[in-house]
Amino acid sequence: MQNLPKLSQIFNSISEKLEQGSPDELKINIIQKLRGVFLLVLGYLLSPLCWWNDLLFNLPIAYFFGYICSFFSPKLLLPCSIIGYWLSNVVGILLMQYGSQDIFQKEPSERNLKKELLSGLVSSTVYTLVIVGLIHLKILDIPILFANG
Repeated sequence: MQNLPKLSQIFNSISEKLEQGSPDELKINIIQKLRGVFLLVLGYLLSPLCWWNDLLFNLPIAYFFGYICSFFSPKLLLPCSIIGYWLSNVVGILLMQYGSQDIFQKEPSERNLKKELLSGLVSSTVYTLVIVGLIHLKILDIPILFANG
C-alpha cells in the first residue's frame, strides 16, 4: 500500500505534462519518437554493431551495388561490392544517429548534416581499418572466396 501514493504522484505529473502541451504538440512528439525508433532499428540492422546483419542485409545490398556497377565494366563487381558494403555500414550509423536524436533530444534543433556525415564516415572507416588490421595480423581469417590460393 505504500506504493499507492508514489503511483498517484506519477500519474499526476504525467497528467500535468499532458495538460501543458497541446494535443497537436503531443501528436508531433509521438510521431517524432516513433520515427526515431524506426530509424534507430533500421540503422542498427545496417550498422557494423549488429553481428548477424551481414548475411541478411549488408551483403545483398553490397552485391546489388556491385552488380549495378558491373554493367559498366565486369571488373567492377568485387571492388564496388566492397564499396557498397562500406556504404551500407555508413548509412546504418547515420540512421542510428538521426534516430537517437529524434528519441532522446528534448527540443528540436538544427541538424548539422556535414558534421553527422563526417562522424559516420570516420567511425565506419575506423571500423574498416580495425577489421583490415585484424586480418593482416591473422587474428581474423578471411573467407576462402577472397583467398589467393
